[in-house]
Parts: sequence; structure tokens; C-alpha cells
Amino acid sequence: MPFEFHIDILDMIFKGLVIGVLASAPMGPVGILCVQRTLNKGRWYGFVTGIGATASDLFYALITGLGMSFVMDLVNNSQNRFFLQIAGSIMLLAFGIFTFRSNPTKNMHHSGTNKGSLIHNGVTAFLVTISNPLIILLFMACFAQLAFIMPGHPIEMCIGYLSIVCGAILWWFGLTWLIDVIRTKFEDYGIIIINRIIGSVVIIFSILVLLGTVFNLFTIHY
Repeated sequence: MPFEFHIDILDMIFKGLVIGVLASAPMGPVGILCVQRTLNKGRWYGFVTGIGATASDLFYALITGLGMSFVMDLVNNSQNRFFLQIAGSIMLLAFGIFTFRSNPTKNMHHSGTNKGSLIHNGVTAFLVTISNPLIILLFMACFAQLAFIMPGHPIEMCIGYLSIVCGAILWWFGLTWLIDVIRTKFEDYGIIIINRIIGSVVIIFSILVLLGTVFNLFTIHY
């Protein structure tokens, strides 16, 4: 039993890290804001922008998790779980295609010289992210595909949500570090390239899990 508990914890940590990165990586408004502030104000201003976005993502992740917990009895049925995972994979695929095709620099504007405080930068990023409740759809897709919700396992779920935060923070830390290193060579086209890479990764990931889900169904039946 302790060994199984240990495996569950590791599984939730991995799933949480993946969800945290997937929720943070696309170059939406807060991603552009993070890039702009890193370039114009400095790395730590960009990083706290990501922290503000992470706080909002955690809020929506909790709402999504609590809402899905009411229908988790559907997942206990293998056939229902299969169709739910298929739907989650398709949503992720559509999200990846949208990310790849979008031009995040279209409405981009450069910040002024007034840096403001770190707290102000974090709070404004939180407000920008919290104003986009559509992130719930992404969390629903990730939670469904990765079977993230575990009713009756509060310790594992708490660790899972903390892992989402850690995954998001790791992404923002790495992104601001990269931009800070190449800031002298960074142009708007660089943002488009990053966005296309992210979209490609999400597309490939969604296709792999979609095929994996179908393959598992055949395995179960045959």
C-alpha cells in the first residue's frame, strides 16, 4: 500500500507539471505581456507577470477540478472514460492548431518607460488572465485526457494542484531567462516562431494521446 501511494504521488506530480506548462505556454495576451515586460523592463518584471498569470490559472484550475468532480462517476465507466478522453484530445488538438495559426504580435504594443512596482506588474497580469475564463476549456481537456481528478484522494489532489503551479512557474522562469539572454536579437518574428513551436508541440502531443487512447480501447476489447 505505501508503494502504491508513492506511485500515485509521482503520477500526480508529473500530470500537474504537464498541465501547468500547457496552460502557460501559448502566447496569449499575458504571454505577450510577459515578453514585452522582460524586453522593456527587465527579466524579473516579466517573471512576476508570469507569477500573476499562474495565480489566475490556479484559480481556474480549482474551479475546473471542483466542477468536474461532480461528474467523475461517469469516468468510472470505461466506455465513458474513453469518449471523454477522445473529446479532451480533440480539444487539445484544436487548441494547438489555433495557437500555431495565430499571430500574437498583431495587437502587440510596446510598454512605456514607467516600470511600476513588481507587485503592480504581478497584479495587472493576474487581472489580464482572470478576464479570460476560456482557459477553463483548456483545463477541462487536460484534466479529462490525463485523468487528473481523483475523488477521495485529497492529498494527491493538493500535490497535483501545487504541481500545476510549479509547472507554470518553471515555464515563466525559463521563458524570461531565454528572452533575457537573447534580448539584443529578439524581434516580433521571434514571438511568432515560439508560438508556432508551442502549437506544434501541443498538436503532436494531442495526436499521440489520441492514438494512445484508441490503441488502449482496442487492447481492452481484444
